[in-house]
Amino acid sequence: MRRIALVLACFLLTAPGGVAARAEEGPATATPGEETPAVAQPTRAERIDALLETLRSSEDESEARQAEREVLSLWLESDSDTIDLLMDWALGAMQEKRYPRALDFLDRVIVMRPDYVEGWNKRATVYFLMDDYGQSIADIGRVLELEPRHFGALSGFGMVLQALGDDARAMAAYRDALAIDPHLDTIRDALDELEAKEIGESL
Repeated sequence: MRRIALVLACFLLTAPGGVAARAEEGPATATPGEETPAVAQPTRAERIDALLETLRSSEDESEARQAEREVLSLWLESDSDTIDLLMDWALGAMQEKRYPRALDFLDRVIVMRPDYVEGWNKRATVYFLMDDYGQSIADIGRVLELEPRHFGALSGFGMVLQALGDDARAMAAYRDALAIDPHLDTIRDALDELEAKEIGESL
């Protein structure tokens, strides 16, 4: 169980955001004296949509991993220097296993920005690592209200349910996560193990 718990913690460490998938257009031409029309850039939501579609459909492992890193990075963006600083402190405390300190920072983040998905997601992770499964489930529920496609939260939900011995619901959560990100190898392994266990118990 601790092996897959480490996978959940890995969602904390996202690579710096790269360039999101976007449609490329040829260079616009303009006659002398005319301004080149500005090309509309995709919104953050549109970038996330495109990356999740790439993640779901790509058979290129390298492309999928890049999309995964980028969408995690976009979810982590807060557009607030204060929130970013608090999140940096929280992530540092989590890496050092100073969980009560991490909770203090994350509580402040959630009070300041209750619509910020990663505040709830990281706090759910801390609660999980502290074996406080009830609080973890409550925070995961909030994550999924804000972003139902959050494969990290769905993976975490499956891990919590598995820890509680609710294998049937854990398998359902793992399948939901894999439907969004089929490249979660450790989650697939966990699902395979539970499915094998279910078959063995039915014999």
